[in-house]
Amino acid sequence: MVKRTNMQKNKIKKIYIAGPDVFEKDSIEIGQKYVKLCKDYGFEGLYPLDNVINFEQNKQKIAQDIYKANKNLIDECDIVIANLNSFRGKESDSGTIWECGYAIALGKKVYGYINRDTTYLQQFKENEILIKENGFTDLEGKYIEDFDYAVNLMIACSVEKIIVGDFEETLKKI
Repeated sequence: MVKRTNMQKNKIKKIYIAGPDVFEKDSIEIGQKYVKLCKDYGFEGLYPLDNVINFEQNKQKIAQDIYKANKNLIDECDIVIANLNSFRGKESDSGTIWECGYAIALGKKVYGYINRDTTYLQQFKENEILIKENGFTDLEGKYIEDFDYAVNLMIACSVEKIIVGDFEETLKKI
């Protein structure tokens, strides 16, 4: 049996901060706020925009560098907190969903937060839904998930917990 030192026992857990917040005009300030909140709750926050990227290269090289840097932060973290609010539609941001899946595959704990207390189906307006014999479809005839989850079942069933609230409410629950 290996004895752990006090330093190992008291290691500060690192939280990767995932979400479409990086696309906001004030994304740097949002990240600074989240990193500070992490510190206030005894964690180290890792925000994707803290990565140093050379933006004086071709776009695809920049994209590869961002991908690798964010992947490395997830590799380094203990926990992911993901903003699962709808982004550019009725679904969570696809990049955030990839980050959640990658973290889950690595055995990291993933927590999500969402600002609404409704199911995925309830996001659709009455005039956007058709009732079919086997359930609900959108106007294009594609079935709409109806499992009483706020997000897609693959995320809802794989994360530790989805909090109705914000980033800080999620930190409080960890």
